[in-house]
Amino acid sequence: MRNKPNIIVTGTPGVGKTTHCEILAENTGLKHLSINEVVKDRGCHDGYDEEFKSWIVDEDKLLDEIENEVKQGGYIIDWHACELFPKSWIDLVVVLRVDSTQLYDRLKARNYPEAKLQENLDSEIMEVLLQEARDSYDEEIVVELTSNTTDEMESNVERVEAWVKQWTKNNTEDAQ
Repeated sequence: MRNKPNIIVTGTPGVGKTTHCEILAENTGLKHLSINEVVKDRGCHDGYDEEFKSWIVDEDKLLDEIENEVKQGGYIIDWHACELFPKSWIDLVVVLRVDSTQLYDRLKARNYPEAKLQENLDSEIMEVLLQEARDSYDEEIVVELTSNTTDEMESNVERVEAWVKQWTKNNTEDAQ
């Protein structure tokens, strides 16, 4: 049994996943696991998609690469998808959402190619990642949070920190 939880922070690119993860890791002592970095640095891909300017992820290789680490607990997994991670690995799924106008501005500032920008906007508007989380994990561990402003981000971080404290208390009491 793990003595530290695993959390997925997911959402469309541009919703603030990495910022949330970095602050949470610093404040909770959990490790920030950027799947984008793992894919790139550990070669968990089948090449690069020039049109979308992104790596083509080899999901089997990715899961094999991180399994031993994540099963120990204590990770905040930062990625735009969540359904590939086994339910048994995950204790909380945070789906970040942003107003589509704000998201457009953020992705435009990142110089996303038009096709990638439009695909991500459509995904956010259609709630694709929220539905994916709800379909893949038990309802009680999936939480939807908005991330339009700095105040909302700070509130989100505080909420997840409180959840981590409670999870840790519950799971160390259970182990005794």
